[in-house]
Amino acid sequence: MVSSCPKRPVRKAVFPVAGLGTRFLPASKAVPKEMLTVVDMPVIQYAVNEAREAGIEHFVFVTGRNKGVIEDHFDLQPELVGMLASRNKSDMLEVLSKNQPEAGRTSFTRQQEPLGLGHAVWCARDIVGDEPFALLLPDMVMKAKNEGCLSSLMEVYNNTGGNIIAVEECDPKDVSSYGVVVLGEEQGGGFAINGMVEKPAVEDAPSNLMINGRYILQPEIFKLLENQETGAGGEIQITDAMLRLAKMQEFFGYTFTGSTYDCGSKEGFIAANVSFALDRDDTGPVVRKLVAELLGI
Repeated sequence: MVSSCPKRPVRKAVFPVAGLGTRFLPASKAVPKEMLTVVDMPVIQYAVNEAREAGIEHFVFVTGRNKGVIEDHFDLQPELVGMLASRNKSDMLEVLSKNQPEAGRTSFTRQQEPLGLGHAVWCARDIVGDEPFALLLPDMVMKAKNEGCLSSLMEVYNNTGGNIIAVEECDPKDVSSYGVVVLGEEQGGGFAINGMVEKPAVEDAPSNLMINGRYILQPEIFKLLENQETGAGGEIQITDAMLRLAKMQEFFGYTFTGSTYDCGSKEGFIAANVSFALDRDDTGPVVRKLVAELLGI
């Protein structure tokens, strides 16, 4: 029987960053793919900033081997701060300060084996505890028209409670590459989710609303992940656990209408760099001119 959930505050966010990033070799051999930059900011920083904007207070990173640089990135570097201060680089100090979490606001835990996204989320169970949490897949870099995707999910959550999944429209012919949802009635600024299908055939897809990597989940997901059987690719899949949870708790969706760039792929990473660079006052004119010259237009 499906039941409603109390609307407890969402204070923590989980960021799975343990992947090997083999699609970016040799660049990712020594540098985590989450630390590759879109213009001048690491991919992971975009997700953290989105979470902070949504009111998240504690950032939980599920890391793997050779990912220590991510922890260093979110740490204070007194030598660098001192050098910038001595040279009156106030603009750079402001950039560092803006992207620096407060002391005690970050936690790091290790996924010791690459057993899938569901397993990575389960590794954060003791840090998250018995409270709802946000889940952000850092590879999915989002550019919103107004407020960030997670902020919009929070608004739906505050109206409905339960579990919230962000989706966006994709080309119907591409649905077999994604998890898609079954659209229910409108509710609380979003809509009820009546089902989820992982990578359906085009002719069998219930919609063209793909799951895009932003979630608010109830803590009961951890107990399900603890005994979740492996699914696609021999890994523990978060979607399989969500399908089980949906038999007990309500799920709602929010349709994101901005732009999402899959920076886990080379083409998505390049597109993100061009898009964000074109939007900036300092890089936009130069990049626009350069692209026109390269294309001969």
